[in-house]
Amino acid sequence: MEKINSFRISLTKKIKNLEEKNMSKNKFKILKVLAVVLYTAFFMFVNGGIVFATDDPLTVINNLSTFIFGIIRAVGMIILGFGIVQVGLSLKSHDPAQRANGVMTVAGGVIITFAKEILNLITGG
Repeated sequence: MEKINSFRISLTKKIKNLEEKNMSKNKFKILKVLAVVLYTAFFMFVNGGIVFATDDPLTVINNLSTFIFGIIRAVGMIILGFGIVQVGLSLKSHDPAQRANGVMTVAGGVIITFAKEILNLITGG
């Protein structure tokens, strides 16, 4: 009977320890999220005063267009790299379906990467 009581007590202690660990994990997650939010808010307020304005509104639009097309180009490069990896893995595993998907991903990445140049060719600009 004494062994059962000691086993029950030790089991209760283990359960409490597990609950405390889970609580500390939850607290850690909350603190991590809070730190990210505070870090982001801090840098939003610190960098909020810097404004590069210009007299010509067309220059602002051109700068915004250049920035957006730069982001699009970066996304296209990432997709292109993913497609190349997919084609390489399909060659290794001899999977024709994956190879077709990889080739289409590479083609899509190339089109997205050179979207600005393609639009300039179409519009003549």
